[in-house]
Amino acid sequence: MPRRRLALPRQTGEPISIRLSMATDQLVAAEAKRTRRSKSAVVSAFTEETARTRRFPGIGFRGDDAARRAWVIGSGLDVWEVIEMFEDSGSVERLVVDTHLTERQIRLALAYRDAYPVEIADAVAENRRSPEELKILYPFIELADKRP
Repeated sequence: MPRRRLALPRQTGEPISIRLSMATDQLVAAEAKRTRRSKSAVVSAFTEETARTRRFPGIGFRGDDAARRAWVIGSGLDVWEVIEMFEDSGSVERLVVDTHLTERQIRLALAYRDAYPVEIADAVAENRRSPEELKILYPFIELADKRP
């Protein structure tokens, strides 16, 4: 399963000044220490993730700091996994019939993909690596035989 970091914009915006409550400041400081990032980087990541969850109700984020990824709440699947299944099935209707996913969950994943295409395309591509590519990248792993 690909582990992808939440794709934050490469360009930074204009600096702003904020005052956090004491409790929030302590939370941010603890997270900064734990992740070895600046408080500014932590606040930026929190803000980006919160903005995305508000923009796409039903999308959450999980994984450790270096590999946060969007998932469809209630499905157990990352957005990229839903998209990969959609690409393989060819239609929303077929995916609804073949899986436990609802039409709403699939359309939500598609909308998220449309908003963040590079993030999702990269995760799908990483998962579709050939056994040969995987052996080159990770020569120490043993790949299981494919069985019908």
